[in-house]
Amino acid sequence: QLQLVESGGGLVQPGGSLRLSCVASRFTLAPYAIGWFRQAPGKEREGVSCISNFGTIINTANSEKGRFTISRDNAKKTVYLQMNSLKSEDTAVYYCAARPIGSCSRNSNEFNVWGQGTQVTVSS
Repeated sequence: QLQLVESGGGLVQPGGSLRLSCVASRFTLAPYAIGWFRQAPGKEREGVSCISNFGTIINTANSEKGRFTISRDNAKKTVYLQMNSLKSEDTAVYYCAARPIGSCSRNSNEFNVWGQGTQVTVSS
């Protein structure tokens, strides 16, 4: 079964940047849509961005403002989330997930493979 591992989280000051990586093991990423989600303490999980198998992107509010950019490199079996101008409210555990149907969805229940998450903390 496809497995996903996130990395790149950490502590960053407000206004800083981080690039998260989601690396697939055992199988290629190419057929899957990959989404990034996040969950802050005491809050529900929310979608951040998604990229289809053909590279079509669905963004949520934060990425629509140009702060977050999703991309994929199928040869490296990796999907990235570039996060700029980070704010304290971006603090959360960030997860990547795979949807076996190659198109994106805003419904997290349609993603059936999840990574373990990486913590992003934005604080001065």
